[in-house]
Amino acid sequence: MNYRKIQLILFFSLPFICQQIIAQHELLYSQYMYNMLNINPAYAGNEAGDHITSLYRKQWIKIEGAPTTYSLSWDKGNQETGDGLYAKSNPMGYGVQIYNDCVGIESNLGIQAFYSYRIKMNNTFVSFGVSGGLSNYIARYTQVVLENGQDPSFQTDVNTYLPTAGVGVLYGSKRWYVGLSVPALLQTNVVYNKYQVTTGENCHYFLNGGYVFDANNELTIKPSVLLKVVKGQRLQYDINFNTWIHNTVGLGLSYRVDDAIVGMFELHVTPTIVFGYAYDYMISSIKGFSSGTHELILKFDLKGSRNKNVISPRYY
Repeated sequence: MNYRKIQLILFFSLPFICQQIIAQHELLYSQYMYNMLNINPAYAGNEAGDHITSLYRKQWIKIEGAPTTYSLSWDKGNQETGDGLYAKSNPMGYGVQIYNDCVGIESNLGIQAFYSYRIKMNNTFVSFGVSGGLSNYIARYTQVVLENGQDPSFQTDVNTYLPTAGVGVLYGSKRWYVGLSVPALLQTNVVYNKYQVTTGENCHYFLNGGYVFDANNELTIKPSVLLKVVKGQRLQYDINFNTWIHNTVGLGLSYRVDDAIVGMFELHVTPTIVFGYAYDYMISSIKGFSSGTHELILKFDLKGSRNKNVISPRYY
């Protein structure tokens, strides 16, 4: 284990010296706009048909022990009417997600179920969503190599199961949307030696919105924004600008305040398979140690809801 890795492990472990620490952070991807189930359970089944989405994110390349995230999700929506909205007779959506988030000596493997209920109102709709699940939180302190002998704080691992829950609401139409959510409601505690580990991170509040419009017959544009509020921290936000050419190729650019500038690429390989890639160029103080972040996403539309029979393809 080299010195840089030791530094990183101690960086992530240092808060355990305090009486109360935060052991879990909310999963947030650069390409969240292609699978917004991650930030708001009200998006469950937002697209008609069955969808499977897999995502891999490797953060801070060249730094050993940096965050690495995998997720696999499925959600099912109801059949759309000609205006791109759900029929009143079948308003429910479902979903489930398995994820594994690793940071240094910590890992968080979990499963989350989602449920949404949609109410149609003329040309708009409102959707309410809830989520619940279980995560296996592990902190492998015995793997830390110490320079000056043994330390009692690093002689025992943490391995425990924690409940998770979230709520959200989505209001929109076939062209615009506004969502508000709290994806992590619970603050659960784990006792490690004499220290208390708090998960849930004081609740993250997400507010996001966007608008889709046609520049011409070949080009579709969607600007969007995501605001994130965490108690005790400054307001965080993403500003995004995505375009689609012939509803086949997507290009995007995002600015994440004080963190990164993100370039995105999306390709509809077939009417039922979508591939996406994002690269985060770091602008924070960590840029001197990392060459950036890579993220891959692969989506499968099991029922081909993005075919020519759907008048209004969904962009969120």
